[in-house]
Amino acid sequence: MNLTLDHIKEAAERIAPYTEETPLLRMKSLDPFLGCEVYLKMESMQKTNAFKIRGAMNKILQLPESVLEKGIITTSSGNHGRAVAFAAKQLGINATVVVPESGSKFKADAIEALGAELIRCDVRERFEVTEALAEKYDYTYIPPFDDYGVMAGQGTVGLEITSQNNALDHVIMPASGGGLLASSSTAIKLTAPVMRVYGAEPANLPRYTESLARGEVTAVTRRETVADALVTSQPGERNFPIVEEYVDKMMTVSEEFILKGMKLLMMEGKIIAEPSSAITAGALLEGSLDVSPEDKVCLVISGGNVGLDFLEKLKNIHY
Repeated sequence: MNLTLDHIKEAAERIAPYTEETPLLRMKSLDPFLGCEVYLKMESMQKTNAFKIRGAMNKILQLPESVLEKGIITTSSGNHGRAVAFAAKQLGINATVVVPESGSKFKADAIEALGAELIRCDVRERFEVTEALAEKYDYTYIPPFDDYGVMAGQGTVGLEITSQNNALDHVIMPASGGGLLASSSTAIKLTAPVMRVYGAEPANLPRYTESLARGEVTAVTRRETVADALVTSQPGERNFPIVEEYVDKMMTVSEEFILKGMKLLMMEGKIIAEPSSAITAGALLEGSLDVSPEDKVCLVISGGNVGLDFLEKLKNIHY
């Protein structure tokens, strides 16, 4: 199976009763700081406050009843786990979520509040732990990114962007395993081919930058990053060739500028974005993309799940 525009359109219809069409906001207050006409695709205003519900719900809704009755499982640093937990609650089924011990407590608590069983482990062991539990209890695994059903759901972000404004020049999205980037770039390039699409990833984990340079999926050395939703060490096997075909450029963003982007969005845009979303603003602040004041640039704010404890880190950050 390949990912097609029809798959994404079908996903949009399938998940519509469970998701929101999030707004695309024109943010004039950010123009002087980012050097262009700024638009924000507000996935932080999505149910569960992140885009992940789109992919999780699309995947789960296609599973047969006999499978759902046995329960589902996933591994996630937070947002995908919360989406799976939300979907399970909506459909009245059991969910187990394996989270890294080093992940956001705020996000883990939100998953647990939805009724999912939470399993904590070392971030390097999360896929092995998840696989073992799935085999032991006959749970169905809901992948966070490297799955065509999940990707089709996530691609509805790109589909909405082009339907809301087909005159945008650039779209910048966060990238980890690449599910959002691959699927939404597919939707954008096949509905508005002149738009340019970019991925932004932490400089501490440049898995796509290195993989694209080598022409093959490459794992990078795991390093810490404030962007806790972007911690995958290598691209998804299904995502990589799509990113290679449709994404115009990858940008790496330093830890300092991820935080600068977050503070800028909060102070000048009055937008609470988690650091993994603010990486898009950080990319522009760091000068990773040459833009002009006339350029219409959309930043995908992929999630807003961040606690007040983290906001303390922004006190001494200057953008």
